Amino acid sequence: MRWDRAASLLPTGARSEPGPHGALVPDSLRDSDQIAVVYDKGQTPPEITIRQVSGSVHTVLADGVAVAVVASANGPAPSKEDVLLVERTT
Repeated sequence: MRWDRAASLLPTGARSEPGPHGALVPDSLRDSDQIAVVYDKGQTPPEITIRQVSGSVHTVLADGVAVAVVASANGPAPSKEDVLLVERTT
């Protein structure tokens, strides 16, 4: 897959705003989706951290800014290794 040509990876308003943005990458082959953090070309990839909000609700942060909220009734909590980092080329 060419990430720079992925359609609907980000909300339309996010394309014009600089900085990291969270995106959901659907996975129809498995029972789970992926979270991607898209950052500007040439920038240092953001530091990803996961913060537990309550019980099974977690916030994904990129350089300390929330980019996604994950709520899962089953399965393990997300880890920073689960987050895809994607450099925005356009």
